[in-house]
Amino acid sequence: MNRQLKVYAEESQRSSLAIRDGLILEHLPLARFLVKRMAAHLPPHIDEEELMSAAVMGLISSAERFEPSRGVLFKTFAEQRIKGTILDELRSQDWLSRSVREKYKRLEREFSRLSQTLGRDPNSEEVAAGMDVELDEYYRILEEVHTFSFVSLNESMEDDDGSLVTLLDMVADSSALTPQAQLQYRQLIDSLAACIDSLPEKERIVITLYYYEDLRLKDIGEVLGLTESRVSQLHSQAVVRLRSKMKPHYE
Repeated sequence: MNRQLKVYAEESQRSSLAIRDGLILEHLPLARFLVKRMAAHLPPHIDEEELMSAAVMGLISSAERFEPSRGVLFKTFAEQRIKGTILDELRSQDWLSRSVREKYKRLEREFSRLSQTLGRDPNSEEVAAGMDVELDEYYRILEEVHTFSFVSLNESMEDDDGSLVTLLDMVADSSALTPQAQLQYRQLIDSLAACIDSLPEKERIVITLYYYEDLRLKDIGEVLGLTESRVSQLHSQAVVRLRSKMKPHYE
């Protein structure tokens, strides 16, 4: 009897490993796609192969942790975890200087402070004055923190089931979450959607085209009749607004 149990356990393990390996091989193109998609928004010196290695580790982890009984498609589960490992790799490389991080945090604090003081969203002139910088310098800061703002809006959080989700994922495809996660994040989804809707028109369009349509800054500029530099500023400003508004929900 013990021998039969041992044989059954070995066969079960082999079957599980075969399923895991099959999922990994089948979804390698997804990992490559996500790396290409995220790298398009990052500085050119970032090594895509290093990001791909991180993405594969995320895919392997997904295959090992995936439980079909949760009612979530493997593609959805894996995509969230792969993006999380890519972001972890970027953070580990410390590819954003401390000064850029500090400038971003300073922007976020100033937006939050002015929003509370004014009772509304501050405009560019008010934020620049609050930071005690000229408007041109404020715009330069927005351009400098553009890449960090991309990462910030894609930061992952882990739900009760251990699935990784980003703020954008919850609005873009809330139906992909488990029923438990849907209940848990309903208020967060509604709040983020309302925040996006409340953005100034051009900022809202930039966020939509950049994240949902995967357009490059240059292409968005052509749509709006703006320079690529100005679109970068609008993107950074929009993300800082969203982060400052949503901060109480995910801290």
